[in-house]
Amino acid sequence: MFANALKSIGASSNINTNYSISSTLTATAGPWKIYSAKRKATGKEYSVFVFDKKTLDAGNNGLGGRQSASSQKRVVEEVVERLKKEASSLARLRHPGVLELVEPVEETRGGGLQFVAEPVTASLSGLLQEKDDQERGGGFGGRSSRYVTEDANGTRRRRELEIDELEIQKGLLQVSKALEFLHDNAGLVHGNLTPDAILVNAKSDWKLSGLAFCSPPEPSTIPTTIQPIILGEVLNPDPRIPRTVQLNLDYASPDFVLDNNLTTFADMFSLGLLCIALYNSPHRSPIECNTSISAYKRVFQSSQSVPTATNNYLSSRPLPKELGQHVLPRLLTRRPAQRMTAKEFQESEYFNNVLISTIRFLEGFPAKTPNEKQQFLRGLIKVLPNFPKSVMEKKLLPALLEELKDKELISLILHNAFKIIGLLPAGRRAFNEKVRPKLKEIFVTNAKQPQEKDANRDAGLMIVIEQLSVIAGNCNGKEFKDDILPIFYTALESPTPSLINAALTSLPVVLPVLDFSTIKGELFPVIATIFSKTNSLAIKVRGLEAFVTLCGGAGSGDDGLDGLATEQKKATSSTALDKFTMQEKIIPLIKAIKTREPAVMMAALNVLKVVGRVADGDFVALEMLPLLWSMSLNPQLNLREFQAFMELIKSLSSRVEDEQTKKLQELTGGAVTSPGLKDDFLSFGAIAGSSLEANGTSETDFEALVKGRASTTNTNPLDSWDTKPSAASSSSSVRNSTPTPTFSWSTPPVSSPVATSHLKAQTGGFRTVTPDLAAIQPMAPTITQFSQPLQPQSNTTSPQPQPQPASFNWSSASSATTPSNIWATPSASAQPASNVWASSTTQPSPNAWASQPSTSAFSSLSLNQQQQQRPQPTTSSSFALPPPPGAPSASSGNSGFSLSRPPGTSFTTSGLGGTSNMNSLASLGAANRTGTGMGMSMNSMMGGMSQQQKPPQQQPKGGLDKYESLL
Repeated sequence: MFANALKSIGASSNINTNYSISSTLTATAGPWKIYSAKRKATGKEYSVFVFDKKTLDAGNNGLGGRQSASSQKRVVEEVVERLKKEASSLARLRHPGVLELVEPVEETRGGGLQFVAEPVTASLSGLLQEKDDQERGGGFGGRSSRYVTEDANGTRRRRELEIDELEIQKGLLQVSKALEFLHDNAGLVHGNLTPDAILVNAKSDWKLSGLAFCSPPEPSTIPTTIQPIILGEVLNPDPRIPRTVQLNLDYASPDFVLDNNLTTFADMFSLGLLCIALYNSPHRSPIECNTSISAYKRVFQSSQSVPTATNNYLSSRPLPKELGQHVLPRLLTRRPAQRMTAKEFQESEYFNNVLISTIRFLEGFPAKTPNEKQQFLRGLIKVLPNFPKSVMEKKLLPALLEELKDKELISLILHNAFKIIGLLPAGRRAFNEKVRPKLKEIFVTNAKQPQEKDANRDAGLMIVIEQLSVIAGNCNGKEFKDDILPIFYTALESPTPSLINAALTSLPVVLPVLDFSTIKGELFPVIATIFSKTNSLAIKVRGLEAFVTLCGGAGSGDDGLDGLATEQKKATSSTALDKFTMQEKIIPLIKAIKTREPAVMMAALNVLKVVGRVADGDFVALEMLPLLWSMSLNPQLNLREFQAFMELIKSLSSRVEDEQTKKLQELTGGAVTSPGLKDDFLSFGAIAGSSLEANGTSETDFEALVKGRASTTNTNPLDSWDTKPSAASSSSSVRNSTPTPTFSWSTPPVSSPVATSHLKAQTGGFRTVTPDLAAIQPMAPTITQFSQPLQPQSNTTSPQPQPQPASFNWSSASSATTPSNIWATPSASAQPASNVWASSTTQPSPNAWASQPSTSAFSSLSLNQQQQQRPQPTTSSSFALPPPPGAPSASSGNSGFSLSRPPGTSFTTSGLGGTSNMNSLASLGAANRTGTGMGMSMNSMMGGMSQQQKPPQQQPKGGLDKYESLL
């Protein structure tokens, strides 16, 4: 039926063109069907009142079945005329207590009527009927409302019913104000004040409507354009007309029906009957005459049937004391002059309570002084829990939000608004429909620049930040991101430090509502910028605590030791920053901290503690541990704070060690590598002359040296490591006068210029050059008197050393006139001589490097070069390497004192019996260094030995003498 009523609206209708009308019925009010609608241009909600002419033929309330067509047409015209009068009367009246008309009434294509008014949710008659149904069904919850309302987001829900005493008091107060306006200002009488004539809007306000029988009183002094009614016509009910379009005698005044007097006091009598119906059960008037005037007259003929104080005004339930004792006796009196006016009704004891006084004060709020407004808002928050939920949601909250335009009251109003949201069971709906849009409008849309200080705005922002837990619990993530997060950014960017501090402190409440991309891409950069630019130590600390929260920590008090906190962190890890952001963004911010205040350092320690749980081992070792050490050495830290740093340093160091050990074990498979295998390239060898070696020198030898005692020391580098003096050497040393001790570093005698030249040539360091023996011409031995080694002379004063089998006696060569050629190839008749480089087949040589066969041993030396021109046998071996520095050498048998030749020195003539051998060896050494042939070197040596083989005449001053002269 309702859908057909909508279809009957003409296509050319202005309402149908500009409004989107819902097909769901919202409420009924007399003959009107109310539908919710939205204006297409603005999306604002309204209500469309529709009257379908076809309803006149339906049910028992229809026209007579056998009426003539003309009579039926007249009835329809009369009904339409009454309804048009009702709508047009609303257009002429503007008052908060009167239903507001938005679009004037217009006819539809099917002959019906429609108009647009402010959004309403129900009629009082409908609410009372539903309450009766609930009470018959077992109280509240026994039966739900048959009316369905649609929220702004499209959600459909059953209409909530709450008609308690405060709601009744508030409604009656609003109706009385509307009546006062009609009587005193408009100069009208309502004439049909019934529950159908009262509508309830979205703010839970009662609105006066049903002005089909309104008329100027008799007599009236106030001009009006509304036509007066004829009581004779309206008091005679027409059975052809629906009862909803006729005067309801159950709420009519006796002076109206019985006396035919049209006065404003008739409305006050009807108001008294309405008050009883609101408390009665069922919610009906105490006068029931079923539209019969005769029945109405019989009621007033008996005092028992008239509602009075003696019969409790015919109410099945007790009435409020103030209403029954002070109000009703002055409303239901038979004499109109004794009735109270609408103004007196508002001032009666019935409305003398805090809650009603609060509502009345709020209704007149714009006219109050600023001081009165502030005092009211400070006290309102204390009485809010006493208000019914519907009154708080539909009356108080909208009224408070309307006053947010006053900037000085923003903080006080928001205090009360969030208190109401917390008290409402449907606070989520109220917040999203009413509070959230207002917050965005004040702090985002109409906000000033964040850098400009505004004390009133900052005070309101502080309230919003403090109530973020309430906000987050009453909106989803998208709503929070779109409307609330910009407000949070405004607080963070505010120049007021206390506001920034509050915003950073509330970060744990904000993060669970946001997604990861919003946190990383939008929220974190704002906090990082504030942290890096602020000069306040308190904001620095709060910023570091915010980093802990962003990284998944539990705040400044988190020590990571409680298992519960760890589980909570794991559960909220999706809201934390990723590892890359922690390492590449947060750690550099901590490094850039210039202050060394202990509070800041400890807050940074908490950040590093959280980051250290997820950072890479290499990053911890290279970036975090040096930073921690630098911070821990801050002299401003006390012992406890320093120990906290050391605990984290040890923990992170242990983690790095474990990870690196595990990594290396996985790479090597658990095998242990020798420590010397990877650093063998670092062995460069010793540099000649860079080390001082004892080389077998004892304290006795050194003492003999410094005291000038004779000491026979083998300083020949060729045999210093494996040569011992023979008996001939010992005997020769005894026969000669006490010689001047010489060492390997001693200055050679002046009489040996060749040796001197060779000595100077060799000061650069000892070099061993392996000659090419294939290029050396063999030398033929010559048998001379020197072919046989000399026998040592007997000397009883010197000890006889034991002969050494593998040593070469250089002293024996000094007593002969012609030395033997030590490199000559021996003949068959020559007796083998001991050679330190030679190896014998009959007796092994102690020299480890000897590789020569027994035929290579030293034999007689020849000075005849022609005899030496003989092919070299193929059995001749190559020249052997000299012993390395520091090889062991045999000491002299006389003194046991022997010093190795230091690197870079040359041979001396001491121990060789003359200078010829020294010159020869020096020539050989020079030839070897210059790379010349071996033959020339040996010839030079042989010549020198044959020409200069003479006993020494005078010993030159040696190195020890120079040392003594220096001392």
